[in-house]
Amino acid sequence: MTALPVIVGFGGVNAAGRSAFHHGYRRMVESALSERSMAPTWESLAQMMGLDTHGGLTPELIELMRQGTLVRRIEKVHFDVDAVLSQNRADLDAGQGGFLFRAKRSQLPSHLPDNWQIVREEGKTVSIQVSGVTTALFPDYNAYPVTSAGQSPNGFSAARLYRSMHHPRALSQAVYGASDAIQSLGIDWQDILRHVRPDEIAVYAGSALGQADAAGFGGLYQNSLTGGRTSSKMMALSFAEMAADFINGYMINSVGSTGTNIGACATFLYNLRQGVMDIQAGKARAVIVGNTEAPVVPAIMEGFNVMGALATDEELKKLDGSDTVHNRRACRPFSTNAGFTIAESSQFLILMDDRLALEMGATIYGSVPDVFVNADANKKSISAPGVGNYITMAKTAALLNNLLGEGGLRQTFVQAHGTGTPQNRVTESHILNEVARLHGLDDWAVTAVKAYVGHSLGPAAGDQIMSTLGVWAEGVIPGITTIDHIASDVHHSHLNILQDHLDLGDPAAMRACLVNSKGFGGNNSTAALLSPQETLTMLGRRHGEKALTDYRSRNEAVAAAQADYDARAVREGVPIIYRFGESVMDDSDVSLSLNELGLSEFQQSISLDGRHPYDDLI
Repeated sequence: MTALPVIVGFGGVNAAGRSAFHHGYRRMVESALSERSMAPTWESLAQMMGLDTHGGLTPELIELMRQGTLVRRIEKVHFDVDAVLSQNRADLDAGQGGFLFRAKRSQLPSHLPDNWQIVREEGKTVSIQVSGVTTALFPDYNAYPVTSAGQSPNGFSAARLYRSMHHPRALSQAVYGASDAIQSLGIDWQDILRHVRPDEIAVYAGSALGQADAAGFGGLYQNSLTGGRTSSKMMALSFAEMAADFINGYMINSVGSTGTNIGACATFLYNLRQGVMDIQAGKARAVIVGNTEAPVVPAIMEGFNVMGALATDEELKKLDGSDTVHNRRACRPFSTNAGFTIAESSQFLILMDDRLALEMGATIYGSVPDVFVNADANKKSISAPGVGNYITMAKTAALLNNLLGEGGLRQTFVQAHGTGTPQNRVTESHILNEVARLHGLDDWAVTAVKAYVGHSLGPAAGDQIMSTLGVWAEGVIPGITTIDHIASDVHHSHLNILQDHLDLGDPAAMRACLVNSKGFGGNNSTAALLSPQETLTMLGRRHGEKALTDYRSRNEAVAAAQADYDARAVREGVPIIYRFGESVMDDSDVSLSLNELGLSEFQQSISLDGRHPYDDLI
């Protein structure tokens, strides 16, 4: 039997707040939920944002949380959009008589230009006579043309929650998100290690862009040219797979398979595919999958802006016929739009094989029967969409059609990539519409959560999956509420592109979801997600009703532990797992024999039995 990868834990943070236990999802669909359902989410946001709730969840306090979440005007914690620093190169002509300036000797270049002459020294200060022409850089400050982004809740800083030691922003948010995901299990990680061998754990997590801010590649590339210093951490902490390295080395003490797959904006699904394949092949029994990105940085945004990919303020004002920028509505998937809205996010899933999940009583939030990845073949432009996404969507629909049976696709919905660009609205809608037509669907429900949280690049599909898990908890598919019409060039004869929230009545009405992702360079991926109800039905067929009854009994204690943990996290914040320098092993902690390898920190050993699937070759 091929193991089924089931989702047993999740966590993270994006512009909607904390992902674990569906809080971020509820922020997106709050208008469709009751005050009672929303209360824990508002409490969680207040805690993250440092707001005082002793006077209760007043309307004024809730409005502060609304304004400080989702896509909005870029806040100064990232950069001042009204005064972005640049430098202008100028050639200064000293004229006939030259000119004199004074400076500290330590600030002078080690090799003085030929037309500079030291004429006086006064302690640490020297006077320089300049003749002819010399080059200088003058600082300048200008308003940035893009002021909208998806940002973590106002006032939230993951770096302040643990001894971060100048970690890049994406990395500190990964520590927060992974900590919440691991603790969301309701099962102590050490209990998992007692059930599996050390090499049956895997972690696939990273950043599509690496660590791009001033503490990472940004500082590494720029500091020596702008008068700053390069630190010893900048290179090491900037690697794309560093999120996985931190999880292994400081959070779960893992010696299992590790790394990250990168596929531009489809990166999360690339990592999910790797985790799914490991479980299906029996190489891993528990996998942490995730991505983290913090690209609200002037240099990164300018890279996309000069490509014409971002929605600028002027373009948004033209769309609305207004002199005001509506930052909240910057991202408008499948409507008349101008470009995508960049965002930061950190999202993590925990998968188990179905047998381990049942044995441990883990709460099952859904399952991932497969993830498809296909390239675009030959292209005229490396950034243009191509044919690959037709393949991934068609394969995913065919898989679900077979798994769910005749008419089963009518009980599915699509989490579209939905970037909010003119090109995406045409190409992705055509793909979805043709697949719907092929399977006889007339009103396939389509949503796009980037309208709420922006486009976080690598973790973008993680944002979509977190929303999907929320749909199966609350029964509401988020509508694309930033739009008031479908653009005339969008293909939707067989689609129901949701402009308002869709209340399903019963969450079980949607048996599966197709999570779609498209990336620069021809990186296309679509994942099939089965609902928790559908997953348990299938596991009942495989393992029998007695096994499910026993599982439900074991799950009672796990669910109680989860509820207790979430209640504490809502009140007090997420406890960060960061075990720097703990349980470190060296050569003396390894015991090696022909049959197994033992490690002092693990109860179970690693098998060296040499099993292989190549009997027919021997």
